[in-house]
Amino acid sequence: MDFEENYRQCLEKLIWATDDLKVEVPPPQLSKIAKIIVKTMTGPWRYFHSTEHIFAVGGSTDAMEVLSALFHDIVYVQIDGSVNFNLSYYLSPFIEEDRGQLFIRDQSELPDDLNFEIVSAMFDFVPGQVLYPLTGQNEFLSAVVAAKLLGSFLGPSLILQIAACIEATIPFRSTSESGLSPSELLYQRMKLTSMQFDLQLAEAEMMATVKRAVRVSNRDVHSFAHGNSAVFLANTWSLLPETNHNLQKAGSYTVRDYRIAIQKMAGFMSFLKPELVFRQFQGEPDDETYQKMVDQASKNIEVARLYLDSKLVSNAIIESLSLRLGSDVSLSIMMGELPDSGVSVGRMGDSFPCMINPHQPTNYLEKEVLALLEVGRSNDISYDLKTSPLTAFIVNLVGFNDVKKIRERAQSFFQGAISSEEFLASCNIDLIRIIANEVKNLLENRQAALCSPWDNLPGNLASR
Repeated sequence: MDFEENYRQCLEKLIWATDDLKVEVPPPQLSKIAKIIVKTMTGPWRYFHSTEHIFAVGGSTDAMEVLSALFHDIVYVQIDGSVNFNLSYYLSPFIEEDRGQLFIRDQSELPDDLNFEIVSAMFDFVPGQVLYPLTGQNEFLSAVVAAKLLGSFLGPSLILQIAACIEATIPFRSTSESGLSPSELLYQRMKLTSMQFDLQLAEAEMMATVKRAVRVSNRDVHSFAHGNSAVFLANTWSLLPETNHNLQKAGSYTVRDYRIAIQKMAGFMSFLKPELVFRQFQGEPDDETYQKMVDQASKNIEVARLYLDSKLVSNAIIESLSLRLGSDVSLSIMMGELPDSGVSVGRMGDSFPCMINPHQPTNYLEKEVLALLEVGRSNDISYDLKTSPLTAFIVNLVGFNDVKKIRERAQSFFQGAISSEEFLASCNIDLIRIIANEVKNLLENRQAALCSPWDNLPGNLASR
């Protein structure tokens, strides 16, 4: 989707939402807001957190949900590398940076701004506070941008409701020490903020707002509840290059770059609790729907853990072999070029031996992961193959039980507790020999590609 189409869709949503709220906004102002949103969300590192994502998160039936979703990811420091320059005008009066760390300015430096105070209260943030990525930094800054861009035509009570919906997208939070869920805490803060700023929000309106926030939050992480694990993993793979920028250099990122990206995602999945993914508040969603979402998230996370751990095993072997060639060898040198590279030197797996009696999966989980390795994730992505022929070969040769054992030794290698050669020596000798021969074949193919028809003709400089 190009800029013009993204801009058109964004502007249409802004027009629809403001009309639904019966708010009159000059068309040039809405056009300006749409351009700011789209320019930010189509930045060079935005793979998953894009315009397509914010359009989906907002749904299409509730104006407040649509507006909140358009802004909820507009600031994402880890993806963009910093606050987008176009947004600094709206944030710099309230935020300062010191040695790479973002802070809310001290009270004495903050301007008198009601909407900023409302947003801060809804996030329970105070002047001078350090902003941390995992505790709401991006969501808070996104809500401040929303308040500054929408505050000239939306009243304070509506700004509070948008801030509440954006706050709810801070993901994967457990209950508080007092046993309250994030949604229950949000409801309490909404009551306090309404009283503090005399916004006179009715009880029913506050309840409805928290339910809106739950719907926005759940749509934000909807892929966890997808019934097809191949789609869930495809979304996971779209996240990798956002915070591992080297992966966008298709064909030139190193074996280690790729391994670190997968290792970080595997680490995240290993600690993620399925019950922390989705929200529920006062029957939104209903118990049956909520439980189905949690159960599916549990299944997808379990699949992702085994899939990622299996991928790390093949990466550990390739990385160990690559260190025999150098410290920064590209993955394509070891595995072959991507299909759209225009270079044909073969690919890892082209001459793997045919296994007469491959290991069979022992349960549904292993069967599903093996199918994902062989058939692939649900869609192609520019920086990687959707299938995993090397990992599938390893699983078929040694089985998932041995893969899990190799994974433990691979972790020791990643941590530097054992050398690459010690790691290789601990693996199945036939497996390492087959993979090493595959790499050798690829290197020989590259050597052959360097030769030209006139290399052996008489009269060249080498023969004089």
